[in-house]
Formats: sequence, C-alpha cells, structure tokens
Amino acid sequence: MIVGQAPGAVELTTGLPFSGRAGAELRRWLARAGIDEGHLPYRTAITKCFPGKAASGAGDRKPSPPEIANCAPWLVKELALVRPKILLLVGQLAIERFWGKVPLHESVGRSRRDGDRVLIPLPHPSGASRWLNDPANRALLERGLRILRSEVRALDFAGSAGKMA
Repeated sequence: MIVGQAPGAVELTTGLPFSGRAGAELRRWLARAGIDEGHLPYRTAITKCFPGKAASGAGDRKPSPPEIANCAPWLVKELALVRPKILLLVGQLAIERFWGKVPLHESVGRSRRDGDRVLIPLPHPSGASRWLNDPANRALLERGLRILRSEVRALDFAGSAGKMA
C-alpha cells in the first residue's frame, strides 16, 4: 500500500492517486525496485482532497492539521480493509504520520516493523522537492528501493505477493 500526502491537480481530475508527474516518477522508482506497473499496490493519501497550490507557486499546499485530522478516519478504515504487509510512505507528511516527525535523511533508506507490516519511507517524487539534488540523499533513496525490493521478494517467497496491496 502506498500512502502519499494529498491528491494533486491531476489526481483531482483523474480520481487516481499518483497519476500526475510525481506518480510517473514514483512508478519509475517502483520499477527499479522490481515492481511491475501492472501490479501496482493500493494507493491512497493522508488527506483525500486537493489542498490547492502553495502560496509560493512551487508545488501544492501542505494540508493543514484540521484537514489531516478530518481525513484520518478514512485512512484508518483503508488500513483496516486493505491490511497491507508493506506500507510505502511517500513524502514527509506520510512519514510523519507513521514514523514520527524526523528529517527525511533519518527515515529514508531505512525500514521499521509496525505490527505485522513493514514501513518503508521514501521522499516525495515531486519535481518541486530539492531533497534529491544531494547525492547522499539519492543514495538513501536507492537504499530504500533495495529494502522495498527485498520485502516484496520476501512476500513473494511466502506466497502472499498480493498482500503488498
């Protein structure tokens, strides 16, 4: 299961999470981790509504705490229904929700167990993010993708490949 921040403008019109440019980049990352586009897992977001453009004009506005709280019950229900074995946290907001408030360099490239699922944080694939301009951060992304590949293979080996959901 992939959890992002919020729908963007493209997602608003398509109704499909990660269907814009950031989604295309995320699919390239997933391909590098060995996940075929035809087998993409369930995708959702911390908030369910497009928050609008950022005041700076660079990217989308980060959802407010009341918006996050308003959508929290939906995410809880999605998790209960999907019961993912792997939870891919895409971007700072998703990472904060499940991992805690830490800088990206302290979570990306690592994994953590949360009950019967594994949490794998990744940076947001948006072009508005400058985090990946640093070679050390790109190395953390690659480490995170290797962790994802390993976890997916472990599920395949256990006979529950569909449970990444």
